[in-house]
Amino acid sequence: MAEEEDTRIRILQSLRGKICEGKNLGPCSGPNRQRDLCTFCTISLDQEEVFRTKVFDKSLSPFYGEDFYFEIPRPFQCLSFYVFAKGVFQRDLPVGKVSIRKEELCKFSGKEHWFGLQPVDPNSEVQGKVHLEMRLNELIIENGSMCQQLLVRIIECQGLPLISGQNCDPYATVSLVGPARSDQKKTKVKKKTSDPQFEETFNFEVTRPNSYTKKSNFPVEEEDIEKLEIKVDLWNNGNLAQDVFLGETRVSVKILRNDHIHRAWYLLQPKGNGKSKTDDLGSLRLNVTYIEDNVLPSACYTPLRTLLLKSPDIKPISASAAHILGDICRERYEAVLPVVRLLLHHSRLVPFVSAITVLELENTQEANTIFRGNSLATRCIDDMMKIVGRSYLTVTLKPVLDEICESNKTCEIDPIKLKEGDNVEVNKENLQGYVQKVFSSITQSSSSCPPLMCDVFRSLRHMASKRFPDDPHVQYSAVSSFVFLRFFAVAVLSPHTFQLRPHHPDLEVSRTLTLISKTIQTLGSWGSLSKNKLSSFKESYMYDFFKSFQEDKCIEKVKKFLDEISSNVSKESSGVEDSVVLKEGEIQKRAQGRKRIGKRNFKKRWLRVTNRELSYHKHRGKEALCIIPVKDIRAVEKLYESAFNRKNMFQVLHSEKPLYVQAGNCVEASEWVEVLSQVSRCNPDRLGTFHPSAYVAGAWLCCRSLSDSQPGCKPCTPTLLANLQLDIDCDRETERIFSLLTSSYSKLQKMEDACASIAVYQGPPREQDDYSLFTIQDPKETFHTVRQITHILEELQREHDTRSGTAQYGSQENPIVGKTS
Repeated sequence: MAEEEDTRIRILQSLRGKICEGKNLGPCSGPNRQRDLCTFCTISLDQEEVFRTKVFDKSLSPFYGEDFYFEIPRPFQCLSFYVFAKGVFQRDLPVGKVSIRKEELCKFSGKEHWFGLQPVDPNSEVQGKVHLEMRLNELIIENGSMCQQLLVRIIECQGLPLISGQNCDPYATVSLVGPARSDQKKTKVKKKTSDPQFEETFNFEVTRPNSYTKKSNFPVEEEDIEKLEIKVDLWNNGNLAQDVFLGETRVSVKILRNDHIHRAWYLLQPKGNGKSKTDDLGSLRLNVTYIEDNVLPSACYTPLRTLLLKSPDIKPISASAAHILGDICRERYEAVLPVVRLLLHHSRLVPFVSAITVLELENTQEANTIFRGNSLATRCIDDMMKIVGRSYLTVTLKPVLDEICESNKTCEIDPIKLKEGDNVEVNKENLQGYVQKVFSSITQSSSSCPPLMCDVFRSLRHMASKRFPDDPHVQYSAVSSFVFLRFFAVAVLSPHTFQLRPHHPDLEVSRTLTLISKTIQTLGSWGSLSKNKLSSFKESYMYDFFKSFQEDKCIEKVKKFLDEISSNVSKESSGVEDSVVLKEGEIQKRAQGRKRIGKRNFKKRWLRVTNRELSYHKHRGKEALCIIPVKDIRAVEKLYESAFNRKNMFQVLHSEKPLYVQAGNCVEASEWVEVLSQVSRCNPDRLGTFHPSAYVAGAWLCCRSLSDSQPGCKPCTPTLLANLQLDIDCDRETERIFSLLTSSYSKLQKMEDACASIAVYQGPPREQDDYSLFTIQDPKETFHTVRQITHILEELQREHDTRSGTAQYGSQENPIVGKTS
């Protein structure tokens, strides 16, 4: 088992992007046209909803502005974006959808596109796969003649959709279809399962009886074979309601001309290939980036990881592997993040940031332009603050942002944008109150600032003072340009992107946050002790508003705050960790200790986990019905679907009865298991084994053991020791760096050529375009690093080629798509 773990490839999928806006939603004419359409969007993996925007009121061209990111924990065929019209007294009605097959996602990666909405046809809403076996048999009938029979075996299905949130009751119909025949047979109904095991065989006669003496080997008539096909339809048995179509597949019988036995997995397809009448239903602007990381065993990444971790020690820093990556992928913003995460995990980020900051400051001529650009140094620090400062933002800003977003006070002070009946003085008072609360929350938060951020700020302050010794204010502006302008002000402007709010704020609240953010930026820049900041406002109304603040008091508060987060005294932990909410949401919880399996045993609850405790509540904001200290959690594991005939179940094992929880979808279930496993990973009493099913009617369903205290029958999932707030998978980050370097291989070659060029060393200068895009301070050292990188990339590519063989077409991992002939 250990050898398997050492050699296997992990396929890790993630999706990020933005649902930007809709345009002209709904039918363009006819009785279904609505002017006041309230809409929302959902994202589905196949037919499982995994994300939902808030409802946008009364607009046919709504701006959603919803960012999304999630790990994809299972295989999928299709990614779909649905637009729904919100129903008041009836169910929500689908307006249209955008469906993108998995293999086509790469075409749209990282860029915004407009997609036309397609109708939502029940016959096109399919997912899952079916396992079939077909065989030709010879039969000799009573008069000595011979005929052939086709045997079709329906083995099983996997991944069928939920129906009304529950596992379906599937059955299959098997038809032999030809020009003059349509013979249909049906399997038994399987109850409450998305992965039914059918194991049923059906016989069909495919040729007319021939004389046995005239028979050649398998005399299947060409005309029959060319036109006959097997059609398998999957249905959900509706009992008293109408049966629901789940998908179909068609296989031509002529596939048996060469092989008399055919056995394969097939993806279920829409009825009629999903083609339906199209109307002009509007369009949706989306930004979608799908990433699939094929992560090799850890040992394969040792050379590249070692080279990257040596980066802070390389002189000059521009010749280091990490800097070279940033140089050749300069236009790719995502290139910096995996390096930052890798260096963070190994405590090498601060010396690297210090080194590249020195390089940037050498090229900065004036103190008032310090850290203004989008350089490698500023991008590294930006990413570091977003990763390390997540809980800091939550503690500092979330309470006041919740108040702002939920109180609905009007704060517009622009005379042009005022609505009828607005009182500008009242609005100004509202805005001033909010700004004061945000400003106070920030300037009083130094004790919560993460030590790593303080280390970076202290380094920035020292280097800026050294570069501009005659400017007494630069030590403050170097820090405030990051902590105010690039951290707090950005989080105030877009709280949903920092998980401070569940959704993008509506237009009015968004305008309020914009005004607060602009004011906070200017207040923060007072750390430079320059009082003439009113000129930074182009709008006269902002100038007038800003004069209401007492400049000297604000300057002193900012200065004190910047001193505290960048002082020479290293911050030590107080020993008492702030309680930080790591995840919360609505779930279905099974009543603890119940002996029977039943629908009434499950109830909606609000589940909440902090770094100290797990609790569930009747509703959000209500008192906890049960609290489980994190230190008492002994294991967190997923449950077999068969345990309660429900998908997306997991269990929390602790000192008392297990807590059984059903998440809303596969993404939610995976996130809950991950965060609970990480927060409890260091508990001394963690279990080594667990039961993946339930104890019902006096026995464990998984191993049939009769004792409810019997140790588990399956090993617990190993949990990597990692900082919970960072959640860094170093092998995955190194694989992403490998992918980035490989995709920029031509630029790597150009850098190598530039280093080797006589013009770079000693010859007459050539066209500077040959190497001006690269930072080459020491050509020999840079050349040496580039050659090391090139060699490592070649070795890693060989490892990928050796290990990542494509699964056979028709296997469970690589099912056949569409009709096969």
